[in-house]
Amino acid sequence: MSKIDLRTFARLTKNTKLFFSLTVIAGTMHQAYAVGFVPSNGSKKVSIDKSVNLQDLIKGRVQDTKTGEAIAGVSVSVKGSERGTTSNREGNFAIEAKAGDILVISSIGYQPKEVKVVNSAPLNIQLSSAEDQLEEVIVVGYGTQKKSEVTSAVASVKERDFNQGGMRNPMDLVQGKVAGLNVTRTQGSNPNAGSSIQLRGMASLKGGNSPLIVIDGIPGGNLDLIKQGDIESIDVLKDGSAAAIYGTRGNGGVILVTTKKGRSGEPRFEYYTYGQHEAVAKKPEMLSAQQFRDYVVNGQNKPDLDLGASTDLYDELINKSNFSTFHNFVASGGGEKSNYRASVNYENAEGIAKQNGRQQFGGRINFSQTGLKDRLTFSGNIAANFNKADLLGGKTEYFEQAIQRNPTAPLYNQDGSFYQTQGYNNFNPLDRMANRVDQRNQETFSGDARLKLKIIEPLSISAFGSYLRNNWNDRQYRSIKDWDQRQNSEYQGMGYAWKRNELTWSKTFETTIDYNQTFNEKHNVTGLLGYSFQYNGYERFEMANNGFTTDAFQDWDMGSGTALTNTKLPRPSMGSFKEDNKLIAFFGRVNYNYDQKYFISAILRREGSSRFGANHKWGNFPAISGGWTISNEDFFTNKDVVNNLKLRAGYGITGNQGFPNYNSLILLGTGGVYPQDGIYYQTYGPTQNPNPDLKWEQKAEFNIGLDFGLWNNRLTGSLDVYNRKTNDLLYEYKAQQPAYVSTKIWYNVGEVSNKGVELQLTGIAMQKEDFKWTIDFAGSYQKNRLVSMSNDIFKNDWLTFGGLPSPGNLGDAIRLEEGGEIGSFYGKRYAGLNDKGEWLFYKSDGTTGTTSEVNDNDRAYIGNGVPKFNASLGNRFAYKGFDLTIFFRGKFKYDILNTADMFFGNQKWLPNNVFESAFTKHAAIKQDPQYSDYYLENGSFVKLDNITLGYNFKLKTDYIKSLYVYATGRNIATFTKYTGLDPELQDTGFEAGIDSRSFYPRTRSWTIGLNVGF
Repeated sequence: MSKIDLRTFARLTKNTKLFFSLTVIAGTMHQAYAVGFVPSNGSKKVSIDKSVNLQDLIKGRVQDTKTGEAIAGVSVSVKGSERGTTSNREGNFAIEAKAGDILVISSIGYQPKEVKVVNSAPLNIQLSSAEDQLEEVIVVGYGTQKKSEVTSAVASVKERDFNQGGMRNPMDLVQGKVAGLNVTRTQGSNPNAGSSIQLRGMASLKGGNSPLIVIDGIPGGNLDLIKQGDIESIDVLKDGSAAAIYGTRGNGGVILVTTKKGRSGEPRFEYYTYGQHEAVAKKPEMLSAQQFRDYVVNGQNKPDLDLGASTDLYDELINKSNFSTFHNFVASGGGEKSNYRASVNYENAEGIAKQNGRQQFGGRINFSQTGLKDRLTFSGNIAANFNKADLLGGKTEYFEQAIQRNPTAPLYNQDGSFYQTQGYNNFNPLDRMANRVDQRNQETFSGDARLKLKIIEPLSISAFGSYLRNNWNDRQYRSIKDWDQRQNSEYQGMGYAWKRNELTWSKTFETTIDYNQTFNEKHNVTGLLGYSFQYNGYERFEMANNGFTTDAFQDWDMGSGTALTNTKLPRPSMGSFKEDNKLIAFFGRVNYNYDQKYFISAILRREGSSRFGANHKWGNFPAISGGWTISNEDFFTNKDVVNNLKLRAGYGITGNQGFPNYNSLILLGTGGVYPQDGIYYQTYGPTQNPNPDLKWEQKAEFNIGLDFGLWNNRLTGSLDVYNRKTNDLLYEYKAQQPAYVSTKIWYNVGEVSNKGVELQLTGIAMQKEDFKWTIDFAGSYQKNRLVSMSNDIFKNDWLTFGGLPSPGNLGDAIRLEEGGEIGSFYGKRYAGLNDKGEWLFYKSDGTTGTTSEVNDNDRAYIGNGVPKFNASLGNRFAYKGFDLTIFFRGKFKYDILNTADMFFGNQKWLPNNVFESAFTKHAAIKQDPQYSDYYLENGSFVKLDNITLGYNFKLKTDYIKSLYVYATGRNIATFTKYTGLDPELQDTGFEAGIDSRSFYPRTRSWTIGLNVGF
């Protein structure tokens, strides 16, 4: 005879007093027992005759497969029922179940598992981390695949691998994480500036070069709608065979953002928050007031330039007390058949510049429910964001003034008004910040719903609809106190107001049929057929007026401006505009998998766009790719060293319809007016030449890749080599008159070539019981070349980009011609200075000449502003509850044109202020600035980009399930030979490598954050 632990009956005797000892004969497990207990309220004894099946309460423990550690907070539920529980701190759980039931076990960061109950014996459940890369699920176009089955160049970044700290843009989370993906913030941490995104280099002259953003299935999704803490993964479709499923929008690649969803189990709450402070990373080396007096006033005997004060305008523009905060509160949960997740967020982002901030709040709700005997699933997402941006401060031209403004000039007059210097291109930014308004109010909304019906086990059909709406209102006002509105200006001492309202919307409907069937346990076939319709629209309205005699109403009473009746004032203006376009597509995909060894995928998308000519509305975009997992072959015997080896190859064609609407049509525009019976009537006439043969650019890309895992995945990685050619480039050419009515016409001419290599590595450098060191590397090489841009009818000798600022009429810095590399600097070749301090440049015949003695024939290609190599190196150290991440990022082998040094490093810029280099490094120059390779510098750099130290607390409480605290430093140090402020510049597009005179300060940020789970 053996006694049973009374805890077995805890659920029957809660808040009671048991009044006898229960015993059972071993082996008689299915008996009926009379149980007596005394209620806690002291009332009379109660006896019940209850049949208790001792197998009803199944116990178990959940552990990590690799570490053996217990996993707390694991969701355990009985499949097909509402019964569920979670594991405690020791990983233990107990749940009512019987033999034959299926337990569903899931936890964030681990692969879900199903376990069948066989008997009453305790269960020991091992969960594998989601880091087990071969089983990792990757989002691809219109579906998902296991990583082991992917045959294209696809990269996936999960939440655990995101960059830490306060991010201004969701794409900052993966900056440097994906080989070939270039994410650059050209204005640093400006909260009102976006990121430039480019994948595998340039692919178009006039069409779009940015990747298509898809958020939870919504093509063209708005990144303002996703926040830290809401993102599950970011997947990147890099090559043509992966992106072809998106047809005309896949030329620049595709970025798929998947948000978090609710999970079955008990309700959960999460709270994400951080506070962040920014400091200037590097200040320009312009002359201080004392240096200005030493070098200029006294050194050059110019006493009239000493205006009697000592000021630092740069310092006055900096918001030293900036502090940004972020909050995101989440509630989630669900049962076996349904789940939900809702979040609300608030962010107050303050820039390093004064009056440069952004306040926003919003939320996201998603849900999913399955019914009709598990055949019908209905799911949806709703997201909204409302933000108010102060655009007045932080303008790049303000900091240009901070460099060139005479530091001995006062900022204010004695009466408190603003002091104005009268030099070239001078104004007082403090005056503008005090007497102007520049704001934006923006409202963004998206909603989508999906209905999926399983017709038979391998076949399902789904319908998806979404609506995306983005509306913003801009307002500007210049006070009657503003210097530009002064009495002797054209505005005659009166105010100016301007308003604009813009609206974009996108409506999408897609339906798909999915098929998934395995034959003879070795042959797996999946298929997809789909239809897609998308309608996009844009409209705007704007007006401007002046002649406001009071600032009381600012821009809220536009009709009170007297310019409506006073013809001596600048003319008021008003305008409106609307455009739209449609995309319709039919697409399909077939995947075949034989015994996890051989894989093949084929895609075809046929798409029509309203943007193109009548003769080319529709196009076909095919792709094919295959994979061979060599390590799964019987003859492969070296699995102790190489446990995974897979060869991939793919070829795909994508299109580009990212250029303005209606360019294939005749457009009408306004002309002059003509009188009739004393009334003047507006005339209209053609303003654009039609081209019925206008079609999309077409990119054909071949990619070959190798995935590998060594020493039981101690080292994993992928190597990709690609060659892409974009034909039928869209460009606006000169048109012959007659017969054309306009001087320009859009046509398809030319070809761009991109070649590159990408390497992604992840290695576990050290792993012990309580310590783990992981290293991640991403590197890429790229070369972009314009193959041709002319045909027998339309010709271009070359294109120029990067216009240089005045004074000096220096022209464009970058030239692109057939056979040349994109981003090539074209200019004079520095040969030295003569005895007078005048420039000498090399001529085409090898001799030298002064500025007046060289001409355009003497110019040559002198450098390139596009980095050839990009690389990042991440180190993650985990010790017990601590983790430390150290992340380096760099770009190599490219040039930077230092235009700030070109102008501010030259004494000819006086009487404006200059850099100290004008009297040191460049002291011998006695002539006006000239564009040449003298000002080209090596731009290569390595940044210590992110250091994060965090700690996971293990609290002995039922109320807080997880608590993670971290501190992050970003842009900690930069190692470079470049003498400017920051070598990380605009390197996407055609104006790469030009460091402008105007700028937004680069910052070093410090963040303290907290993630809590309840």
